[in-house]
Amino acid sequence: MGSLLDSIKNSISPDMIRSVATSAGESPDGIKKGVETAAATMLGTLATKAGDTGFLSQIMSLVSSYGTQTLGAAAGAGGAATAAASEAGSNFLTTIFGANKAAVESKIAQASGLSSTTGSTILASAAPLVLGTLASKLSGGTAGLASALTSELPSLRGLIPAGLPGIHLPNMAGSATAAKAAVEEKAGGGWLWPVLLLGALLIGGLVWYFNKGTDVTKPVETAAVATQTAATDTANSISDATKAAWAKLGDLFSRKLPDGTSLNIPKLGVENKLIDFIESSNPVTTDTWFDFDRLLFATGSATLEPASHEQLANIAAIMKAYPKVKIKLGGYTDNTGDPAANLKLSDDRANNVMAELTKLGVDPSRMEAKGYGEDHPVGDNKTEEGRQLNRRISLRLTAK
Repeated sequence: MGSLLDSIKNSISPDMIRSVATSAGESPDGIKKGVETAAATMLGTLATKAGDTGFLSQIMSLVSSYGTQTLGAAAGAGGAATAAASEAGSNFLTTIFGANKAAVESKIAQASGLSSTTGSTILASAAPLVLGTLASKLSGGTAGLASALTSELPSLRGLIPAGLPGIHLPNMAGSATAAKAAVEEKAGGGWLWPVLLLGALLIGGLVWYFNKGTDVTKPVETAAVATQTAATDTANSISDATKAAWAKLGDLFSRKLPDGTSLNIPKLGVENKLIDFIESSNPVTTDTWFDFDRLLFATGSATLEPASHEQLANIAAIMKAYPKVKIKLGGYTDNTGDPAANLKLSDDRANNVMAELTKLGVDPSRMEAKGYGEDHPVGDNKTEEGRQLNRRISLRLTAK
C-alpha cells in the first residue's frame, strides 16, 4: 500500500486543479504544488502529535461524525468537495492549526509561488482530501493511525515549508522508525505511553530546530545540550505523582455517545462520571460539581499544558453529543500566597479552559466561567496532598 501522501496526490484531479486555479486567478502548476504542500503540512502536523491519543481520537471522531463515505468520496472523486466535506475540512484545519492557521496559509502560499490570499483556498481544497484518506485508517484505531502517520515522517521532510509555527520535524531518519516501533509495541498497553512517544518526537524536533538555526535572535546550542534540555523538560512536565494519580483513574475503555462518537476514556475519569450524570434522571443542582482530573497548568500560570488537550477534547465531544447541556466552570487554588492573586489566577484558569473548549467547537453561550480563589477547599491546605486537591478546575451542569 502506498503512503498517505501518495494516496492524497492521486486523488487530486486535473478538473479540481483547473477549477481552483480559475477561481483564484493562479496557474494550475502553482495550485497543484500548493495543494500537495498543504497536504504534506497537514500530515506533518498530525505526525508530530502521533503520541497524543486524545488528539488522534478527536481527529477520528471528526471523520466518523461526517461519515467515511462522504469524506472518502471527496478523496476518491477528486472533484469539488461536498458541502459536508468542506465543513469537515474547515473543522479539521481549526483543530490541527488553531491560532496558527493564518500563518500556515501564508507560508504555504509563499512556498508554492502563489499570492498570500490564495493560501486559505489551498488549505480548504486540500483538507477534505486529507480527511478522506485518513478515513481509510479508522479500522486500526488510534494506534493504527499513529503508526501510519509516523511512517510518513521521512518522506515529508523537505516538503513542508520552513518556519511554520508549531511544526518541527525530526532531522533523523531513525526517528520515524523509532516512533512507529513505540506505537506498535504499546498498541495494547497502558494509556500513559503516548506521553513518552510525544516526548521522543519533541526531542527530535528540537534537535532539528537547533541544528537548522532558524531563530537568529537566539544562540544556537549544541544538539547534545538541546536534547538534554528537552528530555528534562518533558520528564518534568508530568510529575511522577501526577502520573500515579492518572493511573488510578483506571484502564481506558470505549464509550459511545448519542451522536455516534466513541471516546476512549478512563473508567473512573470525570468524562465517564459526567456522561453517567447527564444520562441519569438526577436533577441539575448547584452543589453537584465534577473535578477535571487530567488538566495541567504551568506553575503559577493560567497557561494550559499540552497534556491537557485529551480531556478538553473529550469534554467538547460530550457537549456536542448532548446539545442541551450547559455548564459552569469553576477555578480554585490552595491558600498559599496572596488571596487576591489567587482569585485572579483561578479566574484566568477557568476562563482559559472555557476558551479552549470554544476553540474545540463548543458554543460559548453554553458556558460560563468564574474563579473562586482559595474558597471552597476540598482538601487540607496544611498538607501538600490537600493543597494539590484544592488546585483544580471543576464543572457543574446548569442544564441538561
